[in-house]
Amino acid sequence: MKTEQACSGNDTEINSIVMSEDVRKESGRSGAFVVSAGKRKIQKFARTVGESTLLLIASFVAIVVFFIFYFVAVDAIPYFQLRGFAEFFTSTDWYPADDPGKFGALAIIYGSLMVTLGSTLLAVPMGVSAAICLSDILPFSVRQYAKPVIEMLAAIPSVAFGFFALVIFAPLLQTQGGPILMWAWWVLAAPFLLLAIIVISDLLTANMEDQNKRQMMSTTLLVVFGAAALGFLYWVGSVLRQIEIMSGTNALNVSIILSFMALPTIVSVSEDALQAVGRELREGSYALGSTRAETIVRTVLPAASSGILAAVILGIMRALGETMVVWMASGNSSHIPEPWFNYLEAVRTLTATIAGDMGEADQVTGSERYHVLFAMGLFLLVISFFSNLVSERIVVRQRKILSGQ
Repeated sequence: MKTEQACSGNDTEINSIVMSEDVRKESGRSGAFVVSAGKRKIQKFARTVGESTLLLIASFVAIVVFFIFYFVAVDAIPYFQLRGFAEFFTSTDWYPADDPGKFGALAIIYGSLMVTLGSTLLAVPMGVSAAICLSDILPFSVRQYAKPVIEMLAAIPSVAFGFFALVIFAPLLQTQGGPILMWAWWVLAAPFLLLAIIVISDLLTANMEDQNKRQMMSTTLLVVFGAAALGFLYWVGSVLRQIEIMSGTNALNVSIILSFMALPTIVSVSEDALQAVGRELREGSYALGSTRAETIVRTVLPAASSGILAAVILGIMRALGETMVVWMASGNSSHIPEPWFNYLEAVRTLTATIAGDMGEADQVTGSERYHVLFAMGLFLLVISFFSNLVSERIVVRQRKILSGQ
């Protein structure tokens, strides 16, 4: 009986201890809740200030771009108010020092677009091919040395490229232009044709189940296409060898140098986009029986197309906005070549005109000659802005297509 009373007493003490602990915890929680409620306004204010500061920092670049547009437009609009748009966009007469001056910028705009297109046609195939080679063909031990060497081209000052184009490359083009074009065609076109032949033959024989027939058919296609490619290479090379270049400072010189200046951007960004695709997608393609060529062409490139497009746009903008090389090695002749695709004639670009004439135009600030240079700068800004908008829309659309939306 005493034992039962003792046990019941112990149970009562334990229950009281547990209840007291629960009350103590609840009181602690309520106290903590009361303390946090007191600091809530301060925390909310601090969070608002922090978010506003981060938003301001993130918007800083957009604000800078807006002010650049504003200040350039302020000095560009007076020219269009005085002369209108017709002369600027339709006339090829550029005689700013005459009285009255002639400010036709059509030939200058055409020169900028011409050298940009020429550099793009050279840089994009080389850059994308180099990126594919770095990401999917070369071993990692070679890639980690090759990519930094390519990216070092971006660290070379543009004036150094200009001196090379003017002092070394221009005399070579003038004296040995034909053989240089021939060898350049063979060196640059042969790898692309070889790669195209391998990919085409691989794609044409991909659906053949019999391995022996597939191997025989692939070998036959390689021989046939290879012979045709060799004949094409030799014929074009013989035509290029007969070309005589009157002046080495021309659109071809500038296009070649600009392509090498845009190459690091295209290679680096494209290679990062290809690496971002991931090994899982490649291994899945291999597991389904695809060859390396099929995996690259049908799986990796479509998945990385948005990043590659961004790399191409950045490379084009790099070539379009370059000043020193085109100023030093383009010939600075304000006329449209005859025929219009003749890259062996001298041209003049918007950036070179702005850099070359601003020193003289600044002496008569407020004149038409002064304002027309800002009109050229505004035109360049508008082209860059709309090019980025179009590329962004294409990238977003490509992502939606790839995600199945």
